[in-house]
Amino acid sequence: MIKQAKKQLLMAAALAALGLSASASFAKDVVVDTKGEVPYVIDGRNVVARSGFDLCWRTGYWTPAAAANTMAGQVPVGCECDKDVVPADKCVVGAAPAAGAKAAAPAGVAPVAEKVKLAADALFEFDKAVLLPAGKAKLDDLAAKAKDVKLEVILAVGHTDRIGSDSYNQKLSEKRAAAVKTYLVGKGVEANRVYTEGKGEKQPVTGDKCKNLGKENGRNKKLVECLQPDRRVEIEVIGTK
Repeated sequence: MIKQAKKQLLMAAALAALGLSASASFAKDVVVDTKGEVPYVIDGRNVVARSGFDLCWRTGYWTPAAAANTMAGQVPVGCECDKDVVPADKCVVGAAPAAGAKAAAPAGVAPVAEKVKLAADALFEFDKAVLLPAGKAKLDDLAAKAKDVKLEVILAVGHTDRIGSDSYNQKLSEKRAAAVKTYLVGKGVEANRVYTEGKGEKQPVTGDKCKNLGKENGRNKKLVECLQPDRRVEIEVIGTK
């Protein structure tokens, strides 16, 4: 916690040196509860630092979940900084239906939106960030289903197998996630609704299944085939009906 606080203070100081601000001239200071990992840069008062265009500065801990779950008073910090990735009902202080609200709702309209989650995996060839035909088919289906919901965000998280260095696999996982985003945008999805992230080789799904297949390199055909499920992008569509 102490190290993280120091990092954030240094970043806030650096932003100030560049002519950026943590709060000055903006209508509302966003004061973050600093318990845990903070998804935005904060100054010594725990106020979120912003650019000259009033944009919050993200840290390496930023994810849609962190923006929606890190509190700034009675609502998540993302309600002010990333409204497009935080469910609207989370941003209402003391949200509770007023008396008679149900009766006042128009016929056939649900008073509370139904949360919808759709998921799919897109697989890739060894050491490649080019979508396989089967992956494209899954994304086509996902994009079609997404048209039936009020889209909040699409999360695309890239992964690799364990062959190769950590740094190389991290970059490869990011390229795979970016390939999925590019494909979905080509299908009509708004680019600012797609959040991408790379996890490298950190979250394999094969477990110990392939551990006895010999030397770990790209020339080991059996190992490469066994590790196929790890070369993937996990995609989740979040929205409401």
